[in-house]
Amino acid sequence: MGAKCIMIQGTGSSVGKSRIVTGLCRILKEDGFKVAPFKAQNMALNSYITREGLEIGRAQATQAEACGVEPSVLMNPVLLKPTSDKNCQVIIRGRVYGNLSAMDYHEFKAELKKVVKEAYDELKSQYEVIVIEGAGSPAEINLRENDLVNMGMAEIAGAPVVLVGDIDRGGVFASLYGTIMLLEEKERERVKGVVINKFRGDIKLLEPGIKMLEDLIKRPVLGVVPFDYSYIDEEDDPGFEMYRLKLKKGFRESVVIKILLLPHISNFTDFVPLSNFENASIEYVRPGQVIGDADAVIIPGTKNTIGDFLKVKEWGWDEEVKELAKKGTVIVGICGGFQMLGKSIKDPYGVEGDIREIEGIGLLDVETEVTREKVTKKAAGHVLEHKKGLAAYLSNSPFEGYEIHMGKTLNMGAGKNFSLIKRKGESEELPDGAVDETGNVLGTYVHGIFESGEFTKRFMNFLYERKSLKPAVGNIDFWKFKEEQFNNWARILRQSLDMGAIYKIMGL
Repeated sequence: MGAKCIMIQGTGSSVGKSRIVTGLCRILKEDGFKVAPFKAQNMALNSYITREGLEIGRAQATQAEACGVEPSVLMNPVLLKPTSDKNCQVIIRGRVYGNLSAMDYHEFKAELKKVVKEAYDELKSQYEVIVIEGAGSPAEINLRENDLVNMGMAEIAGAPVVLVGDIDRGGVFASLYGTIMLLEEKERERVKGVVINKFRGDIKLLEPGIKMLEDLIKRPVLGVVPFDYSYIDEEDDPGFEMYRLKLKKGFRESVVIKILLLPHISNFTDFVPLSNFENASIEYVRPGQVIGDADAVIIPGTKNTIGDFLKVKEWGWDEEVKELAKKGTVIVGICGGFQMLGKSIKDPYGVEGDIREIEGIGLLDVETEVTREKVTKKAAGHVLEHKKGLAAYLSNSPFEGYEIHMGKTLNMGAGKNFSLIKRKGESEELPDGAVDETGNVLGTYVHGIFESGEFTKRFMNFLYERKSLKPAVGNIDFWKFKEEQFNNWARILRQSLDMGAIYKIMGL
């Protein structure tokens, strides 16, 4: 018979589907069920590498963590990573299929239904309950044909649907009602209830509207969920994380770390552990803004290094970074950001577009060549011995993380590698990254490096010492922090949702 299931769909993007699914996964785990998440197709630059070296959406990996199970490619068989407004890299069962235009992909979806169904069937044979997440809105009637992520997926799974609306953005009653009315009759029958998400204020003022909505849609409002700041890894948009960081500001004396918000920023969750330190102000520099003074500047990963670097040059960030480096400011590049810090980036095969070579910022004595092959590996390593600056502070510290990149970066002689790493399943140690002669400019291909407690404590203590601030004593346990956030979010959902009704909808 297979697993029971429920599907969470939304009235639009960023209404909170991923967070609701994450919370339900944790509740079901707490209640003793063997539960897993599933999203047929995810469009996100925030990805995750599984134990086998396969790439899936970060949200499904986070939801798996909430379930207490190992993330699997079965949980997200199709991942789309936009490279421009009209094109994206298509990843099928964790491996790159190729780059397709929006129109070509729309036509390709009919073939992907078999891939999605096979992954879902395999997953449900292993678990008691599957919590399925939709994407965007099921009312995108122009995309109804060959849909495989909203009502098309609900049909494949035979799943009852709960529809989520975002009251914080306004118009929640209209969006819930309008979405249901735009569904076909057979699709409408699948919707068993709705949830109002991100509520602030006195719920008594909302109650008359809830009653009127229920009368109109002939379905119950299964709960009103408050706007909550519990940390849950975001699927793709750093907006909520930026808002959370804004609430944490207010230190009179603090270390200021600025992250450049690149147009195709990827894996911005890399930097969340830094926000858990006291006297640390983490800020994103928006496109076109001046970087200004900072104790450290981080250039993050990106899905389109050359395209985004053209914007970095247009906004003058490259010259600002050079000037800051002259002053001794710490500059860190992760993945694509590491590539930008080098002498040049070459794309001989046109993987990223028409530009075959571009001059880099030039702070690191390395050159990068974009390759057709994509590296997706878990990695662990240690920082090499260094004599100066931040790199000396980090010498010999261990770390773990993962690589996701299409590029090979070579030292040109004057520079020094940052670390040695060993990829999962491989025995050979490989050099990674680079450091400049001051030790304060460094780059690495390793995402998630700041989740390593000793490494990150040393990183922050170097910055604290420079400002004569009290050092951090113990390591931040990022996994413990995430567990606490999962539990807190699940508690809030239990208080807000009619879990009895939801369990009944699932047939539990």
